[in-house]
Amino acid sequence: MYWPILHLLVAALPATASTTQDPCKLVESKIPGRISYPSTTTYNASIASYYGDSERELSPGCIFRPTTTSEVSQFVKLMTAGSGTNQFAVRGGGHTFWSGAANIDRGITVDMRLMNQVELNGDKKIARIGGGAVWDDAYSQLVVHNLTVMGGRIPGIGVGGFATGGGITFSSREHGFSCDNIYGYEVVLGSGEVIYVDQASHPDLWIALKGGSNNFGIITRFDVATIPQGNMWYSFLQYNYTNASLWAHAKAFSNFMKPENYDPAAMMGLFLDYVDGKIVLSDAMWYTEDVENPAVYDGFTEIPNLGGLSELNTVDNVVKKFGENIPSKVDRGFQLTFSFRNPDPKVYMELFKIWEGSLSKAANVEGIFIEFLIQPHPVTNGTNMFGLTPGRTDDVMVDMTSAYTNKADDALVRSIIQDIVDKQRALLQSHGYLMDFIYLNYADISQKVLQSWGADKVAKLKAVSQEYDPQGVFQKQVPGGFKIPM
Repeated sequence: MYWPILHLLVAALPATASTTQDPCKLVESKIPGRISYPSTTTYNASIASYYGDSERELSPGCIFRPTTTSEVSQFVKLMTAGSGTNQFAVRGGGHTFWSGAANIDRGITVDMRLMNQVELNGDKKIARIGGGAVWDDAYSQLVVHNLTVMGGRIPGIGVGGFATGGGITFSSREHGFSCDNIYGYEVVLGSGEVIYVDQASHPDLWIALKGGSNNFGIITRFDVATIPQGNMWYSFLQYNYTNASLWAHAKAFSNFMKPENYDPAAMMGLFLDYVDGKIVLSDAMWYTEDVENPAVYDGFTEIPNLGGLSELNTVDNVVKKFGENIPSKVDRGFQLTFSFRNPDPKVYMELFKIWEGSLSKAANVEGIFIEFLIQPHPVTNGTNMFGLTPGRTDDVMVDMTSAYTNKADDALVRSIIQDIVDKQRALLQSHGYLMDFIYLNYADISQKVLQSWGADKVAKLKAVSQEYDPQGVFQKQVPGGFKIPM
């Protein structure tokens, strides 16, 4: 009489073992309805939504889409049970170019985008934003209150990666980096424990999250400062690419960045773009006060131009309109960044010419686009891990970006971009303008980002990791991102 029962028990063993060994099946059994598998509509849509092909070409074993902090906590506990060797990635907007930043092969990718709530506290001074939200959705819910937050300048930028890596936005010359303006974080640690992190409760982790990226836990909510904001001014002008126009821009930007000309409401970007075999020169100018044609930009608007946009509008509409100049997705991509002190116009002109002189090497690359962006640094208050001088107004940042069609051109394009940046950095170094700082959100994985902030900052990050993640879950089981040098 016992044989039928024994037979049933034996028959059940393979399924149980399979569930235990397969992390996707394990999560599905414990958190039903949140796992999607390859070739399903949900899985394919998630993979297709990454900005660049380097992330889209990865194939996680499954995708986990949590809706609550409790589900994230349960997921982490499942991943760390037993041997703790299951690997996973965490994604929000998915805009990083390089492979593995927010996706993974064979492991589990946690797609946070269903956790996208935006709520105001009682006095409307804090916006509680879900860890998977995108900034432009937050803007649209805040403009009705004449408020904004320190978020992205183009559509689709995720809150999580942007804020934990720094964050540069329209009001960064007045309020610094996005991370400088976060009051608190709801965090799922490597143990699965959920804690609320603010300056009073966990000051060491609170400051480490301001630049420390994905090294300490999964952030399920950001409590961010709101900023009163009605209309702002936005202009996008294009120019003929000539030596006269370049020299006028060199003088105008150098002058704009001088401390005596500092205006906290004035942010801008100077764009040199190589696209379709042509070079395009343009300026994006943002003024966070309700003022048309602010005089601080006269040095640029008085340069003979080809026209463009100039208007007062709400932040959400400015993001949409500026986003029209940026592709919503790319095939291949490569990006490098560096920072420097504002030099005289002749140095800017030399930087322009180094970039221009290398473009012919890429002329035969299919779909080639190379952008040389120069913009002011955020004027930080020092509430971050970056080691920058608080209140400094004359620091400048470069974002050197390429996009192209074919993976076969990876090595060539990367060598061209690297050569441009190496020559530009050498020039600035020779004149004493180059800074050590590397901005995480614009960096390639080849750049030593955390080390550039200083050995003391790396030591602090390491100490915080050992305190809050003693098993090294976010160093070992989450391999993507800029890991802390141990």
